[in-house]
Amino acid sequence: MSNIVQYIIVRSDLKTILNWPLGAVIAQCCHAATAVLHLFANDEQTIQYLNDLDNMHKVILEAKDDTVLLKLTEKLKEDDIKHKLWIEQPENIPTCLAIKPYAKERVHKYVKHLKLLQE
Repeated sequence: MSNIVQYIIVRSDLKTILNWPLGAVIAQCCHAATAVLHLFANDEQTIQYLNDLDNMHKVILEAKDDTVLLKLTEKLKEDDIKHKLWIEQPENIPTCLAIKPYAKERVHKYVKHLKLLQE
């Protein structure tokens, strides 16, 4: 399983511009990650990923705003890359995107331009 990774992309402007507390931003990542694992629970790579809980590999990246997040969502849809765009309710704000676990070489090209989430 060592090459299976889950990418989570969260809007950095939630904290820097919209002044969301850090805990609220982390909650968005948790929501998206949990939802995508549930949606694709029967997927072979998701099963492999979850069968080795102590060695799960997640990478948390930042999108500068909703435009970047939505553009990535569209590209993933076009290429049939399974993911979940988390839209916080009741505000109806897209906050985070989680890609289901994939082999790194399959999905890295979609996120390589993004930076690791910073404090």
